[in-house]
Amino acid sequence: MNKWYPKNGRVILHVDMNSFYASVEIADDPNLKNKPVAIAGNPDERKGIIVTSSYEARNKGVKTTMPLWEARKLCPDLIVIRPNFPRYREISQQIFKHLETYTEFVEPVSIDEAYMDITKCAHIGSPLEIAKMIREELRKELGLPCSIGISPNKFLAKMASDMKKPNGITILRKRDVETRLWPLLLEQMYGVGKKTAEKLQKYDIHTIGDLVRADTHALKAILGVNGERLQARAKGEDPRPVDPDQAQAFKSIGSSMTFPMDIDVYDELIVQLQDLSKKVAFRLERKKAVGNTIQLVIRYNNRHTVTRRIKLPHFIEKGEQIFYYSETLLSKHWNGEPVRLLGITMQNTEKKDELFYQINLFDYLDELP
Repeated sequence: MNKWYPKNGRVILHVDMNSFYASVEIADDPNLKNKPVAIAGNPDERKGIIVTSSYEARNKGVKTTMPLWEARKLCPDLIVIRPNFPRYREISQQIFKHLETYTEFVEPVSIDEAYMDITKCAHIGSPLEIAKMIREELRKELGLPCSIGISPNKFLAKMASDMKKPNGITILRKRDVETRLWPLLLEQMYGVGKKTAEKLQKYDIHTIGDLVRADTHALKAILGVNGERLQARAKGEDPRPVDPDQAQAFKSIGSSMTFPMDIDVYDELIVQLQDLSKKVAFRLERKKAVGNTIQLVIRYNNRHTVTRRIKLPHFIEKGEQIFYYSETLLSKHWNGEPVRLLGITMQNTEKKDELFYQINLFDYLDELP
């Protein structure tokens, strides 16, 4: 059995739940099985968007972040359900507790995915056997499908789990990187977003292999230290350990404004809120961070202070995203009295290069007519 476990290396699993929100709804209501199901915010509004969907819906062209009206054109029989985030968080905790029965080294990186270091689990079985056990037990106990990547480090495990969905298990060894990863387009590499890909394409870097072969000094000139880091990962190198405490890290980035005169007009408060949102977004960009909790502070002219927050299912960073949720909090909790101070804080922030996060809810704005 120990032949599957290297003496000096590591064995890392990346467990990724498939169509998580939709899968939870289907598990809770078996009548939805094998039907096109979509989870969408504000399903009664034109600007509602698809958060996630079942594979039956995806096969008809429904995609995450697609406007709901467009999804219904593609799939007239689409079953649309409002998100139930408390339920999803409850199931997420059950998943992570289950993973911890195999090893104490479990690092959740979002509500529906986690890394596991099973290097010391030879007594349980081979890495493939353990992955199969996890997949089968999550299916039987929670009714949820998952894909699992098996690799010697976190980056390769993440890439591997994306290769076979749904319900796939993929082994990706470092010696296979040249044949299996390098031919892929740059956009298929975790850590390379649209803007980064566009920058690199200007220098004739189109595939992961092109990134490997590029001059390191040139990459640093284009992308800074991130260029060198991306190249190392494209080569299959990633020294980051699985850190169970990483999910507990708590940081915040915020901005507030005390007004020269109290404001009691909603539209004027909105202007201030937009300015604060831009400032928070700028600070996030400067720190190369994202966050998933928005906190709004409202201080009235009698110094009474109200603090409200909203926990999001996705990490965000853009000013318009921050403003959207901040305005939602303001419209719900402002009592109409004159306001002396407004403050916005992005809580639970993480560095981009240390975090795998799902596509955010607001990229759909670029797609609306």
